Amino acid sequence: MQSSPKRGVPFFHRILDGIEWAGNRLPHPITLFAILCAVVLVVSWFCAYFGISATGELIDSKTLELTEQTVTCVSLLSRDGIVYILTSMVKNFTDFAPLGIVLVIMLGVGCAEGSGYLSALLKKAVLITPRQVITPMLVFLGVMSNVATDVGYVLLIPIGAMLFIAYGRHPMAGLAAAFAGVSGGFSANLLVGALDPLLSGISTEAAHMIDPGYTVYATDNWYFMIASTLLIVVIGSLVTDHIVEPRLGGYNSHESDHLQTASLLPQEVKALKAANLTLLALVVFLVAAAIPKSSLLRNPETGSLIAGSPLIDGLIPLLALLFFLPSVVYGRVAGVYKGEKDICNQLQDNMSVMGSYIALVFVCAQFTSYFNYSRLGTILAIRGAELLKTSGISGPLLMVLFILFASLVNLLIGSASAKWTILAPVFIPMFMVLGYSPQLTQVAYRIGDSCTNLITPLMSYFAMIVVFARKYDPESGIGTLISTMLPYSLLFLAGWSVLLVAWMLLGLPLGPGAALLL
Repeated sequence: MQSSPKRGVPFFHRILDGIEWAGNRLPHPITLFAILCAVVLVVSWFCAYFGISATGELIDSKTLELTEQTVTCVSLLSRDGIVYILTSMVKNFTDFAPLGIVLVIMLGVGCAEGSGYLSALLKKAVLITPRQVITPMLVFLGVMSNVATDVGYVLLIPIGAMLFIAYGRHPMAGLAAAFAGVSGGFSANLLVGALDPLLSGISTEAAHMIDPGYTVYATDNWYFMIASTLLIVVIGSLVTDHIVEPRLGGYNSHESDHLQTASLLPQEVKALKAANLTLLALVVFLVAAAIPKSSLLRNPETGSLIAGSPLIDGLIPLLALLFFLPSVVYGRVAGVYKGEKDICNQLQDNMSVMGSYIALVFVCAQFTSYFNYSRLGTILAIRGAELLKTSGISGPLLMVLFILFASLVNLLIGSASAKWTILAPVFIPMFMVLGYSPQLTQVAYRIGDSCTNLITPLMSYFAMIVVFARKYDPESGIGTLISTMLPYSLLFLAGWSVLLVAWMLLGLPLGPGAALLL
């Protein structure tokens, strides 16, 4: 891969180039996370030795019961800490959530790529889709993928890179556009997603500190998130086309990466038709199976197809099948797969290319586990919340400061629900006393929680995105990804904050029956 000289806004690009240079001077990501593990060990010992702690009202994430808790730093270099390191190492690795998701879905997606089915789909997409709408379409699909939780990370981001290649554009720009929609727009959506009931339940419990009868519903941020979807698509598209891609320069792919898009061969047309009919039949079957109220795909208690449903919980294997079966049909018709041995060899190849990711996940999982065990992130969040609480600022400026605070906390604690269980009991009662609704506080939190997902290595899928990027730029590293995604993060943060301030000044409802003020 070779890139032509970078062009664009010199000063801003020099800043990003400096960030990239500094970031890529860091050790290999595996070594870097191993060093971070060692740093957490030492810092946890130091903080535990001096008894560093923080006290605050915290919600139990399982029972949703609110209690005042004192969180004290736990040393990983104590007897119990060393025992934890030794006994949890394998479990940390195998329980690391993205690992299983990525490997399972790659069984299907790898077949789609290896059989030629994905290549044929991209060729067809290029032939029928105007070039001008590819970027907004990719960002929009990334935002909408969040209704199915983490699917966009493992599915849409690599496809975004391949789609841009198909249009003769830089694959890193396609990867960045998809990543921006999936992760930067994590809280935005046109639909109520799986995150909404989770956050609203925590918000309700925190609101009971002031009003025991107050309820925050899953739809209470819906109107604002619909507007946010449009905002993220516009900003994400502009940043991709006018900042990120010009800075990347041209892309000259290897012959093996090149995707001819002039036409489809007759055999490809025949195979694509058979595979698409197979995919359509599978989708129709799933839709028909989900319609009955007694469907096994629905939540057995609420009947929902989203919150706590087998459809959402089992979406990863279902998606793997939706890629695998049509890919097998395509491969057989196109002559790529002669028999079951070819299919099995393809599955082996799918897993062999994930070796570097698996090695990286091992150390990344240890670091995440050690950081959580030490309670350093929780202590920092509580102390920061106390500082913001005593600032004496009110009005839209207060919400903007809270957004900034949540975005900083997000750099340390990846899980959206884990952060909210820490912050909600502090900020929801405080803002309720000032007259602001819990729904407004929740919206501000969601903005901050989304915007810095793109630039924090502690985000659980960050390591996977680095691996995806190295397919197109072997020299890329953490610095490359952070410098590429920083413009999205900053402009999402600024644009989303402006939208919330305007929303507050206009007095618009955040959702059905959800006001800004009490």
